[in-house]
Amino acid sequence: MAFSIRRAEKKDCPRLLELVKELAVYEKAPDEVTVTPEHFEESGFGPRPVWWAFVAEEDGFIAGFALYYIRYSTWKGQAMYLEDIIVTEAARGNGIGRLLFDRLITEAKEKGFKRIVWQVLEWNEPAIHFYKKYNASFDPEWLNAAIEV
Repeated sequence: MAFSIRRAEKKDCPRLLELVKELAVYEKAPDEVTVTPEHFEESGFGPRPVWWAFVAEEDGFIAGFALYYIRYSTWKGQAMYLEDIIVTEAARGNGIGRLLFDRLITEAKEKGFKRIVWQVLEWNEPAIHFYKKYNASFDPEWLNAAIEV
C-alpha cells in the first residue's frame, strides 16, 4: 500500500470524526464522543483554528490521521500536544502510524517546538510499544485531572 501524508482539509472532517468514533470504541468509551461536526470543523478550520492535523491517504481514502494543538508550559514554552493518532483497524500494520508520527516530528521541528507530548492508556500495549520505538519517556508521577464546566 502506498499511503501519502498531507495536511487535513476542511472536507476531511466527516471522515476524521468517523475515525474518532472508531477510536472511542477501541478505548471502550463509545458514548464519550460528544463534539458536534460543526464545532469540530470550526475548531480546525474557522477564523481561529485551535487544532491542526495530517491525514494518511491512499486513492482518496483516509485510513488514519494525527491531530495536534499547541500546549504551553511555563517551564518549557510551547510544545506540540498530540491529541490523537488514529489508524483504522483494517489498515494497521502498514506503517501508517510511523508515517504520521514522523510527519509530526518534522512539523514540530519546523515550528520550533522542542517537545511532543501526549497521553496513552496504560492498557494500550500496541500504542505503548509503538511509542517506545521513538524512545518516548513515560511519566508515572502525574495524574490526569479534569472538570466539566
